[in-house]
Amino acid sequence: MENQPRRHPRSGILAAMSGGYLYMLKCSDGSYYVGSTRNLDARMAQHGAGKGSEYTRKRMPVELVFVAEFDSAQEAWEMERRVHGWGRAKREALIAGDWNQISRLASRAKGAITRSGADGS
Repeated sequence: MENQPRRHPRSGILAAMSGGYLYMLKCSDGSYYVGSTRNLDARMAQHGAGKGSEYTRKRMPVELVFVAEFDSAQEAWEMERRVHGWGRAKREALIAGDWNQISRLASRAKGAITRSGADGS
């Protein structure tokens, strides 16, 4: 991201300034919920009231563990789609801001696809 990071005023979690949010919640069962929104405060209020999604409603309480802001809601949504495909270890590396681990996990996954022949070879 080109913008300078800042802490979101409600969560205190590091984020970069802009217009769409990617967020991750840790649910009471230890699972992670990934979402995107234009208004983080309103969306967190929905989740906190049990009205955010069926998934989180069944796993209350939830805790906001990651926030990133993007230049547009579309960019946040596109990143949400990517993170939905990630496993737990990669999501936890994102929460921790461990870009080296994310890269290692991505390389491992790419290697597994190549070794399995799923790359068309």
